[in-house]
Amino acid sequence: MTRLVAPGPRSGSVKIPASKSQAHRLLICAALGTGETELLCDGVSRDIAATIACLNALGAAICTQGERLRVRPIRAVPEGECLLPCGESGSTLRFLLPVVGALGAKAVFRREGRLPERPLSPLDRQLTAHGMTITADGALLRCGGQLTAGDYALPGNVSSQYISGLLLALPRLPGKSRLTVTGPLESAAYVTMTEEAQRLAGITISKHNMVYVIEGQQRGSLPPVLPVEGDWSNAAFFLVMGALSPNGVCVRGMDLGSAQGDRTVLDILRAFGALVEEREDGILVRRAALRGVTIDAAPIPDLIPVLSVLAAAAEGETRIENAGRLRLKESDRLASTTAMLRALGAEIEERPAGLVIRGKSRLAGGTAQSAGDHRIAMAAAAAASVCEGPVTICGAECVAKSYPRFWEDLEQLSGGEA
Repeated sequence: MTRLVAPGPRSGSVKIPASKSQAHRLLICAALGTGETELLCDGVSRDIAATIACLNALGAAICTQGERLRVRPIRAVPEGECLLPCGESGSTLRFLLPVVGALGAKAVFRREGRLPERPLSPLDRQLTAHGMTITADGALLRCGGQLTAGDYALPGNVSSQYISGLLLALPRLPGKSRLTVTGPLESAAYVTMTEEAQRLAGITISKHNMVYVIEGQQRGSLPPVLPVEGDWSNAAFFLVMGALSPNGVCVRGMDLGSAQGDRTVLDILRAFGALVEEREDGILVRRAALRGVTIDAAPIPDLIPVLSVLAAAAEGETRIENAGRLRLKESDRLASTTAMLRALGAEIEERPAGLVIRGKSRLAGGTAQSAGDHRIAMAAAAAASVCEGPVTICGAECVAKSYPRFWEDLEQLSGGEA
């Protein structure tokens, strides 16, 4: 699908859908629990749907009724081989791979897009060392065996999702386990989200420095009704549109006390010089004199495409550092962000683990390729706010991965030129 976005600043108000990061974790905790749970989830993205489909294949019963996800936990794993359609969702695969082992299930993950190319090491080695079998067969990932309790170790600078997957799975095992995280932990806020979800479910995990001690035979239970908070990663696109608009954009439905790491987007917008006002009805962001900054991408990799758009309109130079992991996302996001912004007239330099962007007051507009990446497509839409001509986005349907109603929400905002 091709989408044409008119040039010019946007203004108005938008309500952000539920956090897919929190929804993944709560769905898994509910499916592994003892009681039924109803999650209030405003919007089910393709990634959340993938987790639901996989959990149902493992024996849960999750039904969607509007914004309500009713979860009946896994009582018994189905006999035979379970087909788990995880699609392009790296979170679904990395969270559920250890869970499959903890359940002793025989399963085949069906992967799509770039997911078969994205790494699973060293998580896979830890799992096979503790009783699982894992074999890649093209887009299929076959696994079986019973995961056993014991000592696990993972580096903190590869993927926080590996750590979260083990924290979700290990309490289920019939013995005590120890998980040691070595080196600096990148994207630590995402692990904190997993810890919070486990606490909500009544799962006890002790932590000293970066060593987790996990008692076995734990089956918790989430509250009977639980809301899923708004998604800060998706809010960032409209917050940046606000930072590029004299009248501003108000973003509603966000929890300012959230553990989501991308909540730090507000601090970064302030550092650029945008006006950020936290109000009762939402967060209003407006344009002021914007200036380039230096951004550490390690804790906030998902924000980099849209922050690069803001950098392209800020005076001076912006440097994005420690961004090597962006090459392993739905696209190589250093390359795809560079190509998208260059196509629209920005001055941007791609480096092995970062970007250098030299801002200008206006971009020309043009045709941008999404590279099949939802965050590139939405960043290109945000870039239209500072373009002289329209922005044509090829492959715009990919936003369904995280934000299916993005184009409808964008249309709610006023502004742009015909």
